[in-house]
Amino acid sequence: MKALIVGGGGREHALAWKLKRDDPTIELLAAPGNPGIAELARCVAVSATDVTRIVDLAAQERVDLVVVGPEAPLAAGLADALCGRGIPVFGPSAAAARIETSKRFAKEVMADAGVPTARASHHSEVDSARRAVADFGAPVVIKATGLASGKGVVVCESVAQAYAAVDRMLRDGALGDAGNEILVEEFMEGEELSLFALTDGEGYLTMIPVQDHKRLFAGDAGPNTGGMGAYAPVAVGTDALVRQAGARIIEPTLAALRERGASFSGLLYAGLMLTDEGPKVVEFNCRFGDPETQAILPLMRSSLLDAFVAVASGDGLSGMDPFDWSEQFAVTTVLAAPGYPDAPATGDRITLPEQHGDVIVFHAGTSRDRDGALVTAGGRVLAATGVAASFDVAQRASVEYAEAVQFTGKQYRADIGWRESARRARAT
Repeated sequence: MKALIVGGGGREHALAWKLKRDDPTIELLAAPGNPGIAELARCVAVSATDVTRIVDLAAQERVDLVVVGPEAPLAAGLADALCGRGIPVFGPSAAAARIETSKRFAKEVMADAGVPTARASHHSEVDSARRAVADFGAPVVIKATGLASGKGVVVCESVAQAYAAVDRMLRDGALGDAGNEILVEEFMEGEELSLFALTDGEGYLTMIPVQDHKRLFAGDAGPNTGGMGAYAPVAVGTDALVRQAGARIIEPTLAALRERGASFSGLLYAGLMLTDEGPKVVEFNCRFGDPETQAILPLMRSSLLDAFVAVASGDGLSGMDPFDWSEQFAVTTVLAAPGYPDAPATGDRITLPEQHGDVIVFHAGTSRDRDGALVTAGGRVLAATGVAASFDVAQRASVEYAEAVQFTGKQYRADIGWRESARRARAT
């Protein structure tokens, strides 16, 4: 079997790693890939958002499956174009991907479906947005409705801070087109979880919940990022919670998308807030999360490849058993470049320590310089996933590897999974 993975980040490296584990004989291509993926696949220098060239590549290589990692090519219609050429693809249509690419659309879908979420209003003018802020009071959340690479959400502790966020997005255009329209949203109190569901548009299979860490600094301080680490399983992510989220969130959302003629086929990511009233949706994404994927996939015993093929081929998931999971723990620590998330530096040489059996290293923002040396090439550079029979050992292995990696100005959090650590401490 031959498969093409679209993308070149840590998520795509984890997907390549898992597909090779599922079928060691699979022939993998990646566009554009990265040096870590290059150890598993043949990388082709084609941008993930170059829809025409990706489709041509898939056709020329006669691939049996295309797996689309990032949201941008999905928003650009890559899945639609591949389907138009008869090429099996795991990833939603551009219409269905709007569940992520337009937060206003997502709110409308949730309202129609009765899905629990935060109260919000949408605005394209500064004055109306400021009035909404005053009505909501603080704390309040300001969100760009479009894709902003993880930088479009600002949790504001004061009205003045919210006004500044509104001005920055709507008046100053700091986020470009992504911030031309914003949501002023009610602040929800609770703990966040990410829940992934592979779906053929009707049936779905959930994965184990995972917890991401968006803030740059330890203790959840500093600016929001694309994600500084993740861990799984999460004690509060019980089977009962997953069933409740499936019934109240996943199923009605899929039904609402079908009713709108935008049936969702691929990976639906529900970012959940665990409130006193039950789980509520913070956001939806139309693809695997990053870095959550790097924490989840090392724990997955079932074949992800079989599920991908079932969805992409149109056979569907109805005959598949629920996913089987290891009883181990996984903790992923992201190493970021200096200046991340606003202005990450690139081109610094990376020295990787010897990799031990309890750590898996996923490349994200890496490349090779003219001399073949490994160098930084993006904001989030690497992800070190510790896997062990206990949470504490997995966390320690992840942090120790992150400490040993060398590149100028590296940033990482040594407290990934701090809520889980606190829960365990209270239980003893």
